[in-house]
Amino acid sequence: MVQRRRDFLKAVGLVGGSALLGCRAPEPTARPANSRKPNIIFILVDDLGYGDLGCYGQEVIQTPNIDRMAAEGMVFTDHYAGSTVCAPSRCSLMTGRHTGHCRVRGNARVPLRESDITVAELLKQAGYTTGIIGKWGLGEPGTTGIPNKQGFDYWFGYLNQRHAHNYYPEYLWRNEEKVALSNEVRPVNPPGGVATKRVEYSHDLFAAESLAFVERHVDKPFFLYLAYTIPHANNEARNEGMEVPSYGPYADEDWPDAQKGHAAMITRMDGDVGRLLANLKVLGIDDNTLVFFSSDNGPHKEGGADPKFFNSSGPLRGYKRALYEGGIRVPLIARWPGKIAPGSGSNLVSAFWDFLPTCCDLVGAMPPEIDGFSMLPTLLGKPDRQRRHRYLYWEFHEQGKKQAVRMGDWKGIRLNVAKNPDGPIELYNLKTDLGETTDVASEHPDIIESMAALMKDARTPSERWRWP
Repeated sequence: MVQRRRDFLKAVGLVGGSALLGCRAPEPTARPANSRKPNIIFILVDDLGYGDLGCYGQEVIQTPNIDRMAAEGMVFTDHYAGSTVCAPSRCSLMTGRHTGHCRVRGNARVPLRESDITVAELLKQAGYTTGIIGKWGLGEPGTTGIPNKQGFDYWFGYLNQRHAHNYYPEYLWRNEEKVALSNEVRPVNPPGGVATKRVEYSHDLFAAESLAFVERHVDKPFFLYLAYTIPHANNEARNEGMEVPSYGPYADEDWPDAQKGHAAMITRMDGDVGRLLANLKVLGIDDNTLVFFSSDNGPHKEGGADPKFFNSSGPLRGYKRALYEGGIRVPLIARWPGKIAPGSGSNLVSAFWDFLPTCCDLVGAMPPEIDGFSMLPTLLGKPDRQRRHRYLYWEFHEQGKKQAVRMGDWKGIRLNVAKNPDGPIELYNLKTDLGETTDVASEHPDIIESMAALMKDARTPSERWRWP
């Protein structure tokens, strides 16, 4: 496996030479002649719902900076996370593979292997400085899965997902060294914990680190993966898990504290996104920086949060851990002044596994064998040149195992696969029933037959993620 990876990189000119062979030439408007390659920033937030942003219909929580980003760029209506929980979703984003093929298919301590090829590695070999700030979740200390062994030059944040629940940790990682913080923590389900002395809020540290990373690398192309933990709950704090230094503009609202915390976390994060975008302008690199904003899955019901309170799923059914739309359909905003038309939108059916090939298309590199397609034509206002998915596939390894397929406007879901791998499939027409309220499987046996075939064929066996 390792040798196959090295052979691939050598074949496309990413090791052992300077040539880059693209799967096709980059769009001419993406990188004009004699200009620097564009910087790429992917902002990923944690458990933010489809309806949690003003630009996606939120009426209470204030997100003016992200809404402005949407007005200055492109809003996607039909974009999907890699999974309905954290680790497999992030694995899909990094490797361009859906959960029927990727290495990490569930929330477990399964590290990426040396043979896995990440978007960071491909961009690094194409001349980019690469950095990740925030939450990783794809490799524990000392394993092959840590960011510095997966293509990232710089790394600061949480390696372990449970450790990342606590916004006031005793330490974070900078590259392969622990950085001690001033907080004091009572261990709960270690490495999880609840702070007894709260001094340094991890999100604020990530926001500051992101500004510093951009300033350090302003003179050469960079890729920044900014993986905020907001608005994930500290599960170990139970109903007091929406940890935030203050409730901000919501302090005087007649709401439960957890809902004040949920709203305050999102608005706090929104302010930091605004500062990052403003800094790009100050540094003179705004028009040469492509910025994405998305969430790793749907909204949660943890730490006292109630997704119904703010209608966090918007018009969609379900929350985190569901394969209904509310668990996997997420916001996606893309901004690139002068390249992406302001105020534009797209209903392209796309997913996290499209990010890696989009980056490859942008810089003229050939992607490895993956499940995604480049979204660059859509971003640049050329939808007639956009390659489209025949279907999207997900599998989920909790709650009895589940599968889902989106094929055109049709959405199929199979529950309790562990008990019955050939069990019934629910069928919904998303064009007429976005909320997935009416199962029409009995009316379309031909569609069900196609869905069943896809659910069987869209995955490869995995020793770690066994299927009945």
